[in-house]
Amino acid sequence: MDRRFAQGGVLLTLGAATAYGLNITSARIAAQAGIGGPTLIVWRVIIMLALAAAAAWLWRRSLAVAGADRRGLAVLGLSSAGVGLCYLSSVAFIPVAVAAVVFYTFPVLIVLASPLADKRPLPPALLGIALLAFAGVVLVVGPALDGLDPRGLALAFGASLCAVVQFYGANRCAALPTLTKVVWVQAISLPAALAAALATGGLAAPAALLAAPWAVAFTIGGFVIGFVLHMMALARVGAVVAGMVFCVEPVIAVATAAVVLGEALTPLQGVGGACVVVAILLTVLRERATPAQRTAEAAP
Repeated sequence: MDRRFAQGGVLLTLGAATAYGLNITSARIAAQAGIGGPTLIVWRVIIMLALAAAAAWLWRRSLAVAGADRRGLAVLGLSSAGVGLCYLSSVAFIPVAVAAVVFYTFPVLIVLASPLADKRPLPPALLGIALLAFAGVVLVVGPALDGLDPRGLALAFGASLCAVVQFYGANRCAALPTLTKVVWVQAISLPAALAAALATGGLAAPAALLAAPWAVAFTIGGFVIGFVLHMMALARVGAVVAGMVFCVEPVIAVATAAVVLGEALTPLQGVGGACVVVAILLTVLRERATPAQRTAEAAP
C-alpha cells in the first residue's frame, strides 16, 4: 500500500473518531431533552440514507454492486448494524461506562485476529501497543463495577465482535466507491435500527426531535461525517491501524463532555488519555516503518 495513501487513511480515521466522539456529547444532550437513543439512531439512518441516495442521483453515480462484491458488502452492512444494535441494547442492562470498556476491546481483538486475517505473524510490540490503548480507555471511561448483568456484557462484547468484522469487512470492500458503501450499509442497517427502537419503547415522531434541535443536528451531522470518513479511511488503511486510532473516540467524548457539560475530569482520566495518545503515536510510527523493519520486528 502506498505510504502517503495509508497516512491519509490515518488522518481520515482520526477525523471519523473525532466526529463520533463529539457525537456522543450531543446525543447525551438530546437524551436529557427526552429524545431517546433508538429514535436518534433510526432518524439518523433514514436521513443519511436519503442524503446518500440523493447524492448518487445528482452525481449520476450507479449504486449497482457486482456479484463478486455483494457478499462482502452484505457482511459490512450486517456487522455495522450489529455494532449499533448490540451496543444500544447493552446499555439497557449495564452502565454506559461498562458497555464502553467492553466494546473497546475490539482494537485488541483486531490485533489478535490479524495473523489469520492478514496472513502474517503477530508482532509482540503491536500487542503491547493495543493493550496500552485499551488500558487508557479503561482509565478514561472509569467504569462502575456494579450492575454487571450478563446479558449486557454479552451484548457489549457482541458489539465488539461485530466491530472487528466491520473493520476487516470494510477493508475487503475497499474497491467499492464510498457512496455505494454508505447507501447499502445504511439500507441494511435500517431494519435493525427500527427493530431496536420498537423493542425499547417505540419510534418517536419527527416532531419529537424539535425538543433539542441543535443537539439532534450535531448528533446526526456528526454521525454522517464520521461514517463517511470511516468508510473512506478503511479503504486506505488496515483494520489494525484504524482500530488503534479509534481508541481516541472515548477520550474525545469525555473531554468534550467536560467542556460542554461541565463534567469534572480526574487525574486518572488524564493519564488514560495520555496512554491512548501514546499508543496512537506508536501505531503511526509503526505504519511509517519500512517492510523490512516490520519483518524484523515480527521475527522471533
